[in-house]
Amino acid sequence: MINLPHVKDLPLGQKRVLLRTNYDIPLEKGQLVDTSRIDESLTTLNFLLKKQAQVVILSHLGRPGGKTKPELSLKPVATYLSGLLKRKIILFSKLEEIDNTQPVVMLENLRFFKGEENNDVSFSKRIATLGDFFINEAFACSHRPHASIIGLPQFLTSAFGFDFIKEVEVLTQVYRQARRPLVLVLGGVKADKIHLAHQLVGWADKILIGGKIVQGKEAQKILDHKNVIGTLIRDKNDITMETIQEFKKIIAQAGTVIWAGPMGQYEEKKWEQGTREIAQAVVQSGAFTVIGGGDTEAALSRFGLTQKVNFISSGGGAMFEFLVQGTLPGIEAVIKR
Repeated sequence: MINLPHVKDLPLGQKRVLLRTNYDIPLEKGQLVDTSRIDESLTTLNFLLKKQAQVVILSHLGRPGGKTKPELSLKPVATYLSGLLKRKIILFSKLEEIDNTQPVVMLENLRFFKGEENNDVSFSKRIATLGDFFINEAFACSHRPHASIIGLPQFLTSAFGFDFIKEVEVLTQVYRQARRPLVLVLGGVKADKIHLAHQLVGWADKILIGGKIVQGKEAQKILDHKNVIGTLIRDKNDITMETIQEFKKIIAQAGTVIWAGPMGQYEEKKWEQGTREIAQAVVQSGAFTVIGGGDTEAALSRFGLTQKVNFISSGGGAMFEFLVQGTLPGIEAVIKR
C-alpha cells in the first residue's frame, strides 16, 4: 500500500491548519438532506482541536462555476457543524477576512472562487498564507486537479486525515483480495464512470450498467460478455423490471459487489423501484459490499440500508479512479512534493 503521511504525525500544537473536507451535501429548500459526510469528518477535526491547532475548514458545495450563488452557500453546513462542536463556526466569504486566531473557522464555498477549479497558482498561494499545514480529508474530491487538492501541497507541508487513509486501506485490500465473483454496478448520470469501468473490464467478473449513463455511447463501447447494460423505461427515469430481475440474479451470486450510482431518479417515489430493489439485492447477497458516491449513499439512507453494507466510500468517481490507477492526483500532489 502507498505509505501516506498521516495527520497524527505532524507537530500541530498552536499551528494553523487548512483542512480540506468534502461537505458537498444535497440541499432541499436550504436544508441538509444527509449529514453523514460532516459527521465522518469529526474524527480528524476533533483530533486537530484536541492538539490545539487553529483550523480553517475548506470545502465546496455543488457546481456554482466560479460565481457566488447564495443557494449553494456553506452556511447550513457551518450551522450544523457549530451544533456538533458546541462552538460557533464563523463562515467567511473572503480570504482576506479570515480570522484564524479562532480554534475553527470556515471559508465559503471554494467553487465560488474562479481559481479553485482552474487550479490557479496565485489562488493556491493566497489560501496557503492562512496555514502552516494542509490536511486532505476529501478522498471523494481527490481525483479533481483543483487548487485545494493539488495546489496547496505545493506550498505547505501536507498529510491526510483519518478517514482518507482508511479509504485507501480498504480499497487497496478490495483490489488485491476481492472475493469472486466480483460485480461492479454503475449508475447515475456521470459518464466518466464508464471510461473508468472500461479499464476495469479485465478485473471485474461482471459489470452492470444502469441509470442515465446507459444512454451514452461510452456504455455501448464496453459492451462484451462481461457487461450487462440495463434498459430504461419509456420516460428514462428508471430501469425496467426485466433489468431489475437480471441484475438481481447476478448480484445474488457475487462474492464482492462494488456499487456507484443510482439506477434512476430514486428521489421520486414513482421512479425509486430500480434503485431500491438493487440496493436490497446488494445487502442481501452475502457478498462483501462497497458503496461509493454521495447519491448512492443518500439512496441507501433513504431506504434504511446504510448500516447493512460493509464499507461506504465517500466518492464514486474517486473510488473507481483509485481502483484503476492505484492512486489519485490529490495523493500524488502530497507524496511527490
